[in-house]
Amino acid sequence: MSTLDDRRPLVPPPLRLPPALREYLRDEAAGGVVLMVMAVVALVWANSPWRAAYAALWETPLAIQLGRFGIGADLRHWVNDGLMTLFFLVVGLEIKRELVDGELRTWRRAALPVVAAAGGMAVPALIYAAGNAGGPGAPGWGVPMATDIAFALGVLALLGSRVPAALKVFLLTLAVVDDLGSIAVVALFYSRGVDPAALALAAGLLVLVAVLVRAGVWWLPLHIGLGIAVWLAMWHSGVSPALAGVAMGLLTPARPTQDWMVARDRGGELAGKLAEDPRPPRLREMLREVRGTVPLAERLAHDLHPVSAFVVVPLFALANAGVSLERGGLAAPGATAVLGGVLAGRVLGKLAGISAAAWLAVRFGLARRPEGASWTQLAGVATVAGIGFTVPLFVADLAFPDGRFQAPVKLGLLVASVIAGGAGALVLFLSARGREAEA
Repeated sequence: MSTLDDRRPLVPPPLRLPPALREYLRDEAAGGVVLMVMAVVALVWANSPWRAAYAALWETPLAIQLGRFGIGADLRHWVNDGLMTLFFLVVGLEIKRELVDGELRTWRRAALPVVAAAGGMAVPALIYAAGNAGGPGAPGWGVPMATDIAFALGVLALLGSRVPAALKVFLLTLAVVDDLGSIAVVALFYSRGVDPAALALAAGLLVLVAVLVRAGVWWLPLHIGLGIAVWLAMWHSGVSPALAGVAMGLLTPARPTQDWMVARDRGGELAGKLAEDPRPPRLREMLREVRGTVPLAERLAHDLHPVSAFVVVPLFALANAGVSLERGGLAAPGATAVLGGVLAGRVLGKLAGISAAAWLAVRFGLARRPEGASWTQLAGVATVAGIGFTVPLFVADLAFPDGRFQAPVKLGLLVASVIAGGAGALVLFLSARGREAEA
């Protein structure tokens, strides 16, 4: 006999994030706090009586020489082009994970963050370009485009369960697409004096990596050596060498090479033999059997992401966030337009571009709104996406290689990040309280 409870509509269970994704989000949020601290330290240091020491430290030359061959740059460029390769490798690994087993694996799932990210890149760039058209700051149109995932997820982490899990996944996927778009912009529009021979060598090496991966040859020392060779070729080609990290990440296998049931049976057998005869070769054999059940991309991301989040990105912030707030830094012709373009692009452009693109995607049936999220909450996340520091500073360094407009760009990014983070958090908090009061 049917009861009233039987006739109630089935309510889908709340979205639960996979353990690997929860760990990634947790590291990003915590890394965002360290990044924020380092940015503040750099800002205070660059405006303190010890400002000369700050400049001298990051202008210290460092060269690596082997016979007739060598490369040299100051410490800031080693951080930006060297250490940041690891950051972009982790970005590439995360993009690969999303493409194979995440929100980007099907168009239906990817449509909303992809369309929203496109709007969130195009509108800020157009706002900046309109304000700087014909001026000396015009090359910086790519600066307002990228979202800083560490800072943005840090804001959402502070709000905890008030933000639906689906919105966190939406922001993460949007930021991944955003990073991919920014990488494409850097490769296409901010390469200086490209050397075709060196670029062809880098492309050939990447093809070799792809062939080896396809053939199942993944000996880590070999691929590390090939990755370094790709980085060196890109250094000489005129394309940012840090992008070698993205390329290597995208080529990393993201599917298991061993069935877990087979590994379980085989691992149990090997464990018994290891117990009888505990020797290193048996231990290596057992680990090899089990290791294949976890995709290589996931293993590398797990090992490298903490280093990227807690070492590389904070060092990048320390090296690049030190901007002098003296009035002279904003007195250069075009500096005010650059500052205004960065501020308006990041605060208003991100909100308008992401919100409008997402609404249009849902309105025309291309995608569905994130589960359990209102349009107000989505607008709050769009506002938080205006936080941008790491990749925007990377783009600014390429857009203005002579150091012009360093002060207005950095000041604009800092102020925009504070405004976007505070306003977005307030919108999300008030929206959550309103929904709780209705319930």
